[in-house]
Amino acid sequence: MGDAKSKSHVPGAAARALLVVVLALFPALVVPSTAPDTAQSMILLALFAGGIVFAEYASEYPGLIEFRFAAPFNRTRFALIALMTVLMALMQRNLVEPGILGGLATAAGALCGQILDFGLSPVRLLVNALPAAVPAEHLAMVRDGAALALVLAATTVAGFVTAIRLNAWPMGNGPFNVWINLPTFDPTAGNDVVLRLQRHARINIALGLVLPFLLPGAVIVSEVLVKPLTLLSPMGFVWGIVLWAYVPASLVMRGVAMARVARMIRASRRRFADSEGNAFATA
Repeated sequence: MGDAKSKSHVPGAAARALLVVVLALFPALVVPSTAPDTAQSMILLALFAGGIVFAEYASEYPGLIEFRFAAPFNRTRFALIALMTVLMALMQRNLVEPGILGGLATAAGALCGQILDFGLSPVRLLVNALPAAVPAEHLAMVRDGAALALVLAATTVAGFVTAIRLNAWPMGNGPFNVWINLPTFDPTAGNDVVLRLQRHARINIALGLVLPFLLPGAVIVSEVLVKPLTLLSPMGFVWGIVLWAYVPASLVMRGVAMARVARMIRASRRRFADSEGNAFATA
């Protein structure tokens, strides 16, 4: 019986792994100027990422990926990183082979870049952190790409927060299982689980909000310690900007989700206490 249940996860795990592989390879396939060595490296990374996703979702028990049974949390995060990756790749392709889709992505990036290029905005900090030798045309492209990715990230986070406010997450019936949805979080360790969830939520949200401002500092440090990050290569541009915008958004979403779980546990305890009190009064 256990083997049959495990086998039932394989088709879904294979589909998810295939989507991850396609996403990882998409920029290298779309951008004509991708070097052969870079393309080979991307193939290896894509297979590695796909293998991890397949092993995780094919397993009956939780491992590393959180909120596996709290749709559509992971689907939303995948949609966000996929949309970012596709648009950044199209912007790079438009430099070599202009087209309708690439032109639309570039125009959207230019509009967002004009709006978010001010004072101490994360976009301005990222552009200013790049080495002085980077051409002005590339700096403008980094500005537009980063601004577009930041708008997508902020919109996704706002939509997820709205869904939580409307009690539309988590979807599905039945109780929320903390263990299978937060496999790296031990609910039995330390103090009260609600307090720990709230503390973790605050840390994740705070870190997600400040990371876009702190990551440009890593670019400056790289120029001093190792080879400077310029985002000049097509894959460096795509994945550098995607990770710069996606990681903070993912952390904020994780923090908001953990805060929601803490409220659910507290509400469940309150209902249980009320039912116990009513039963005692009736008796």
